[in-house]
Amino acid sequence: MSAIRTTARRRRATLAALPLLAVVLTSCGYGSQADKSEDRPDPAAAGKALSADTVRIGYFPNLTHATALVGVQEGIFQKELGGTKLSTATFNAGPSEIEALNGRSIDIGFIGPSPAINGYTQTDGNSLRIIGGAASGGVKLVVNPKKIKTLDDVKGKRIATPQLGNTQDVAFLNWIAEKGWKVDAQSGKGDVSVVRTDNKITPDAYKSGSIDGAWVPEPTASKLVAEGAKEILDESSLWPDKKFVITNIIVSQTFLKEHPDVVEAVLRGSLKANAYIHDNPDRAKESANKALKTLSGKALPPEVLDPAWKSIQFTDDPLAATLQAEADHAVQAGLLEKPNLDGIYDLKPLNKVLEDEGRPAVSDAGLGAK
Repeated sequence: MSAIRTTARRRRATLAALPLLAVVLTSCGYGSQADKSEDRPDPAAAGKALSADTVRIGYFPNLTHATALVGVQEGIFQKELGGTKLSTATFNAGPSEIEALNGRSIDIGFIGPSPAINGYTQTDGNSLRIIGGAASGGVKLVVNPKKIKTLDDVKGKRIATPQLGNTQDVAFLNWIAEKGWKVDAQSGKGDVSVVRTDNKITPDAYKSGSIDGAWVPEPTASKLVAEGAKEILDESSLWPDKKFVITNIIVSQTFLKEHPDVVEAVLRGSLKANAYIHDNPDRAKESANKALKTLSGKALPPEVLDPAWKSIQFTDDPLAATLQAEADHAVQAGLLEKPNLDGIYDLKPLNKVLEDEGRPAVSDAGLGAK
């Protein structure tokens, strides 16, 4: 399919209205405001401050941001920062996190591919860089087993996605196209009815029978399964090596230039947080859930937490090639004009940290800053 044909004015409106692959924000709801901002207590801080007295990190109260949840909860980031204070803020949506980064309210953020792409392209490549990976996977097609028994049965049914143009919406539209079915991307009408539904109300929509299934991220997928739905497809199975980006680490280009030592310290913390998750999966899962309870007021029950946790892969590699593929899928669906992503990555700090640990470098898929 060709890119959407429209005027420059329409294009700007579309980009603003479609948090394209807006991802991770889909797992925890939408909004334009930060949920919470706080300075972390100082007891873990020790030693001399780095080039910045404080670093402000943003993330979502969401399992796909467990690298940040665990890294903050366990004091891993603060240990790497030494005397530099860690200040944190949590967000409901990618656009509000990008606004905070652009407004210098935060310096570094954990975020999904869509807001990163939009934040980069809408500022002509001047606002941010992607400097590392955090998570892959955690997206499933779950359905009412009484109505849908095979993938072919999805045709003619009502399937929810979190938001027009978000990561899961684009992935589902791409899957539909590969099946040879026709759907109008904007309206969601066609051989399959694509019903854009906030993840917060998707379980109720399923229980009421107004949808027959959903292509959604965790923990929404596991919440639906707990309500009687059945997993029929894991999106990871559609990607090379069963990996695709769901959470990246971004940084303000200004902060990266002025405080490279702080950026490296945060990346070391990210690597160590992921190592902690890999080495202590049960303890890390409980740590993340404890952080979720603190941030949102409610922990996830075991029947949701356990399967959701297992479906997410935590990775230091930003999986750059899959970011380009996700953008291409949005273009093919007619939701985006082809973006110029040249320079969106700067993986030199990450690869330096990896080299220091005797680990191989990761690729920017030709999209690195010169």
